[in-house]
Amino acid sequence: MTFRNRLRLFAVSGLALFTVSASLPPAAASGAPEARHPSGGGLSATVRYTEFGIPHIVAKDYANLGFGTGWAQAADQVCTLADGFVTVRGERSKFFGPDAAPDFSLSSAAKNLSSDLYFRGVRDSGTVEKLLKVPAPAGPSRDTKESMRGFAAGYNAWLRQNRDRITDPACRGASWVRPVTALDVAVRGFALAVLGGQGRGIDGITAAQPPTAAAPAAGVTPKEAAAAAQRLLSTQNADMGSNAVAFRGSTTANGRGLLLGNPHYPWDGGRRFWQSQQTIPGELNVAGGSLLGSTTVSIGHNADVAWSHTVATGVTLNLHQLTLDPADPTVYLVDGKPQRMTQRTVTVPVKDAAPVTRTQWWTRYGPVVTSLGAALPLPWTASTAYALNDPNAVNLRSADTSLGFSKARSTAGIERALHRSQGLPWVNTIAADRSGNSFFSQSQVLPRITDELAARCSTPLGQATYPSAGLAVLDGSKQACALGSDRDAVQPGIFGPGRMPTLKNTPYVENSNDSAWLTNAEQPLTGYERVFGTTATQRSIRTRGAIEDVAAMAVRGRLRVTDLERQQLANRAPTGDLVAADVAKWCAALPGGTAVGSNGSAVDVSAACPVLRRWDRSVDSDSRGALLFDRFWRKAAAVPAAELWKVPFDAADPVRTPRGLNTAAPGVGRALADTVTELKAAGIALDAPLGEHQFVVRNGKRIPVGGGTESLGIWNKIEPVWNPAAGGYTEVSAGSSYIQAVGWDSSRCPVARTLLTYSQSSNPNSPHHSDQTRLFSGERWVTSRFCEKDIARSPQLRVVRVHERR
Repeated sequence: MTFRNRLRLFAVSGLALFTVSASLPPAAASGAPEARHPSGGGLSATVRYTEFGIPHIVAKDYANLGFGTGWAQAADQVCTLADGFVTVRGERSKFFGPDAAPDFSLSSAAKNLSSDLYFRGVRDSGTVEKLLKVPAPAGPSRDTKESMRGFAAGYNAWLRQNRDRITDPACRGASWVRPVTALDVAVRGFALAVLGGQGRGIDGITAAQPPTAAAPAAGVTPKEAAAAAQRLLSTQNADMGSNAVAFRGSTTANGRGLLLGNPHYPWDGGRRFWQSQQTIPGELNVAGGSLLGSTTVSIGHNADVAWSHTVATGVTLNLHQLTLDPADPTVYLVDGKPQRMTQRTVTVPVKDAAPVTRTQWWTRYGPVVTSLGAALPLPWTASTAYALNDPNAVNLRSADTSLGFSKARSTAGIERALHRSQGLPWVNTIAADRSGNSFFSQSQVLPRITDELAARCSTPLGQATYPSAGLAVLDGSKQACALGSDRDAVQPGIFGPGRMPTLKNTPYVENSNDSAWLTNAEQPLTGYERVFGTTATQRSIRTRGAIEDVAAMAVRGRLRVTDLERQQLANRAPTGDLVAADVAKWCAALPGGTAVGSNGSAVDVSAACPVLRRWDRSVDSDSRGALLFDRFWRKAAAVPAAELWKVPFDAADPVRTPRGLNTAAPGVGRALADTVTELKAAGIALDAPLGEHQFVVRNGKRIPVGGGTESLGIWNKIEPVWNPAAGGYTEVSAGSSYIQAVGWDSSRCPVARTLLTYSQSSNPNSPHHSDQTRLFSGERWVTSRFCEKDIARSPQLRVVRVHERR
């Protein structure tokens, strides 16, 4: 009997190899049903749990696979999922009040009211329903829509059986935990698609109202706008980032490819990953991490290919500056002809108060927006307004791209999936395969802003923001300034696949959230439009350190999965290698061992000098001096670059420049003095092991966490929250999340190691609330159980049959 037939028989026959356990599976400890029959439409799946509560879901088709996925996600993350569904239904004000802040996982809205006004507008206008009706490939495929339908049914089935037994205090007994529809699932996907576009401007979209006074509203100068746009759109300052590297077979021990994926995402809220394996016998078999609420695997591997994503530098929105009719600020002119704005009147229910009704204003380019964050106001005056164009507002294809990856058999299949559906809004793709191929592509859905168009049509504001930040502000009064189309593009107004920065089969391809330029430092990528990112500009220290590491690995060769594991958790601090010795030497030579702090007082810093000298330049939990250097560099890095470095950036030597710390810069001395004062005030020894003061608390117990912040350049990025009164860094806001190191040998089973740093469940009462977090702390990995024989051998195997009563 073939493997395909054995697996099909296994799934359909009620699991002949295993009996259904009489106890609940570990991931379902908060009340998941075991072999129960909730009422519904007859969907079913088999969920097999292995170590750390990882579910392996088997179903006969996409609707049933979605059912099993929705059920299993609800068992682990019902509160987080339910909170997100409240968001996309526009009901946060109804349940939590209008002035509270969302968790920012599905938009940048500062308050519940603005979030609700936006998402209610999406629902009232039928935006997502219209996208669901668009035929594939421009719209979602039937398989994707069936998965959404199944996910909603599975979530509801779990909730129906377990509402009264939810143990997570975040939503136990909450009225806002309710059944969902397939449309809710689709709108959640839409929210993720527009996260970098309309989602970034929600406050400005919902606040936009026609001017009522003759005096113009306060704005910013083009120079100020350029600086604000740089900060707003920087991938280095965001709560989502990532590293990924793929090695070609010429660098590996057996000629097969290798991939290490290390996404940096929030540790709490609706952008957490959740780990699973999804199987439709004879059709699909994939394992990896999914963003919560997603029906497909977002980052993962199958038997032949592995992929990861990094947040890309492409700017997924642009602005059109409108010239208004002097007699009516809700009418704009295009080639001298008046165009009336469209009004969307939206009403939001509010807790303990009357409903709030507001009007939103839309144009042929998109919604009128009056700001992109507080630092970038875009005032609507009697003569001018701004409209936001977001091409991802008509993109509901991301799940199909992920599904294409899941079924690919090579990096060529990954590329075909990118070209066929063009569904990824804000990430790069890095992949490797069994045959030894490596692959990188910045295949994003981006507004088709060419440098020529920007030069010809930018307003004075755009002339500042486009070169500096890639944010185009085009003259909306001219039809000739409209976005064009590429013949190979899936939708109008975006770049086609032929324009995407792509690099294949070099010894390595690597990205750490800088542009595509140094994907391989020996073969720089150039020739792409500014909206994709920059070339010949300074790279982040994390990119520089990553290139140093992976280039050396490629030269050394004979690489194995164990080398990827070491790279992930080496915790080398490139900034420490660059400057720590200079700081220690300078510190030891300070007259009287003192430096002047920010308050003008002399501070004895002499005890810091030997600590910095002896520091091992890593941020492992047992590293002494790491915390001292971390706190020092966070302050010193604020010194202007022109003062901080002796050797400035050189595009001919981008990995090694800038360098040479200028210890004579006054800010360097202040930074060390302030750091010593800060740590002494907190009662923290200057040479304390990092893990004693960088930890998370789970169920009342401290778990030390290695890794470090962006400015230290560490691959294993961790962004902790400083709370000296509670002992130091007492929580992690974002950083390494679903990590995978994947290779292949001569068998059909991939060689894969994984880590979900924050574990499967947000529920503190789940046994899988912190088990992988403890692994992460101990620098240990999960050995992937992908093949049937490995799943069957799991000592913690539990099997659950979930289905609806027909």
